Amino acid sequence: MVREGQPTRALFVNRFGGRLSERSVRMLLDKYAKAAGLDKRVYPHILRHTFATHLLDGGADLRVVQEFLGHADLTTTQIYTHVSQARAREVYLKSHPGAKGGK
Repeated sequence: MVREGQPTRALFVNRFGGRLSERSVRMLLDKYAKAAGLDKRVYPHILRHTFATHLLDGGADLRVVQEFLGHADLTTTQIYTHVSQARAREVYLKSHPGAKGGK
């Protein structure tokens, strides 16, 4: 429990002002995925993965994404660049008039 007046660096907090636990996040995701009619499970790590991929697709610096994700080693964050590069290739092949396999 967080003492009144004590700030937290957490983005998402519980009713007591403390960090949400991983279990709480999973329960919330299950609740909202079910309410949205999703038939697949949604995991907290999927949110991290999607967040990192969207940032990189949008041109964010790899070091910034590393900081956001809290990775100590840049090579851990570099995993997401492969997904981003695959997405870039897909967009290129669909969009560029001279690309093979385009429209």
